[in-house]
Amino acid sequence: MHPLFALALPTLLLSVTFAAAQDQPKAKKAGTTQATAATDTPLPEGVKEFTYKQTSPGELKLLVHYPPDWKAADKRPAIVFFFGGGWKNGTTAQFLNQATYLATREMVAVRADYRVSSRQQTTPESAVEDAKSAVRWVRAKAAELGVDPQRIVASGGSAGGHLAACTGMIDDYEAKSEDARISSRPNAMVLFNPALNLAALEVAEKWPEGKGDGKVIVPRIDPARFIKSGVVPTIVFFGTADKMLDHARTFADKSKTLGNRCEVFTAAEQPHGFFNRAPWQEVTLRQADVFLTSLGYLKGEPTVKILGEGKPELKREK
Repeated sequence: MHPLFALALPTLLLSVTFAAAQDQPKAKKAGTTQATAATDTPLPEGVKEFTYKQTSPGELKLLVHYPPDWKAADKRPAIVFFFGGGWKNGTTAQFLNQATYLATREMVAVRADYRVSSRQQTTPESAVEDAKSAVRWVRAKAAELGVDPQRIVASGGSAGGHLAACTGMIDDYEAKSEDARISSRPNAMVLFNPALNLAALEVAEKWPEGKGDGKVIVPRIDPARFIKSGVVPTIVFFGTADKMLDHARTFADKSKTLGNRCEVFTAAEQPHGFFNRAPWQEVTLRQADVFLTSLGYLKGEPTVKILGEGKPELKREK
């Protein structure tokens, strides 16, 4: 039995403010030019590592979780996870449990690394480019991965949720070396307390000196500025103690007014990053399963088990 069904995942309690949020422990060598984040050692059974992109600091890798009965000839839905950490740190280990579970539900689940300031001394627009590259790579390799190129989901938490949202909403920051004929846009989004309004978070004001003009760059990667008709189906999870919840409410209202499907679910009195720990990890994952099933990406009832006493529930707000 996988740990998701039997154990609570140990995590750090997180700050409710985005600037201080640390979705995962910091990399041990923060501030160095280390090219890639730590990955699972050894790789779990049924998981394979690939290099999806070459950057000037070094190569970027992703981890592909295959369903137990996978075949290359399959056309399965896929999901690509992006870790959180304020665009500063974090590793692909964050979404291990979610990826493992969804592979048991017959999806090809991917955990993608991307450039962060602690390892590559980059700023968020580089991470946006990498996220789009990761989605494009999965679509380009669909025939090898056994993936349906028209059923690719982008997902992530906090800063990783921002990146996932950018893949679905903005047109800037496509890697020039890649085939633009292959879309980097996902077909759905599953977002865990994402940063959806960078202006309200004053990201440009906190931009590091010598790293380009944040006042010019940040508006080009701010999801709140790119809400329009045709945004792919989206589900968003937040704790009610997270100050960014209001951004999600506004985001959903505007998106739904334009005819888009955008659902917001909340966990009472929970802070930023609540989805990393039991029982909320399992609760949000179950609801994500329901959402994906409604799109025809999964079949049957969720199999994830809710741990602990009582029955914690999410509230649908939008």
